[in-house]
Amino acid sequence: MQSLIDTLATQFAWIQNPVVVARQALAGVSNGMLLFLIASGLSLIFGVLRIINFAHGALFMFGAFAAVTLTGLVPEGLAGFAGVLLGATAGLAVLGAAIETGLLRRIYRAPHEFQLLLTFALVFILGDAVKLIWGREDHSVSMPEALSGSTQALGVTFPTYRLFLIGAGILIALGLWALLHRTRWGIFVRAATMDRAMLGALGVNTRRLFTTVFVLGAALAGLGGALAAPVVSIGPGLHVQVIIDAFVVVVIGGMGSVGGAFVAALLVGLVNAFGILAFPGLSVVLTFALMAVVLIVRPWGLFGSPE
Repeated sequence: MQSLIDTLATQFAWIQNPVVVARQALAGVSNGMLLFLIASGLSLIFGVLRIINFAHGALFMFGAFAAVTLTGLVPEGLAGFAGVLLGATAGLAVLGAAIETGLLRRIYRAPHEFQLLLTFALVFILGDAVKLIWGREDHSVSMPEALSGSTQALGVTFPTYRLFLIGAGILIALGLWALLHRTRWGIFVRAATMDRAMLGALGVNTRRLFTTVFVLGAALAGLGGALAAPVVSIGPGLHVQVIIDAFVVVVIGGMGSVGGAFVAALLVGLVNAFGILAFPGLSVVLTFALMAVVLIVRPWGLFGSPE
């Protein structure tokens, strides 16, 4: 018994070090903000279109590769980086519009199996398209000089770009909240998550609404990919782990809830960050353990609602 206590005391000795705790907390929040950008679009698409979009991770990957190309076309500096972010977001919005109008619109009334097969097929199509356009080798994107280096935060030295990601994620979350709760379009989106048939019966053009929701989701994925480009290795397999983490976030937060995606992304980011310190050998499964606990207590997620 004493040996077990001594082992646990050694395992959790880092708790007494405020510098380590602060650094891991910032790292967890930073990763959580990137997860939120992916999961928020995925959650919106499912909430309104009722489609589980397996290709969402591939859209994130396309955004990262678009940043690779755009970085070579714009001048260095913050203005150029802003152009990269806007270009990747706009490019993925166009791609999302093409996918929704050309493919998904044809299967809304089809069984869910057909929808799953189509989005799963898009994963392979987009993955091969990336290999044809950018090749099979890994790429990288340099961050602007103004965002490189380190900054003091919470009493620790932390990468400036990671702090920028935290700020960008919070601003985007606030923007989405305003869009969904302070605009007419947002009222229609929230109504569609509850009863799409009634919304159509009231004269709302649901076809156009579905297109705009998918475009917004794709644009968020593209923005997330462009923001992640300076801190990840950009290769053809980038989308695999991303989509797994995004689905975990959506399930924990509640399908169709953007606010739930924000809270769940923070939880997943923090669990991953501190799990590496507390349980190095089990850190991979901690996220899924968290999801299991949430589903046992609330099968529809933290902020979701029963169908």
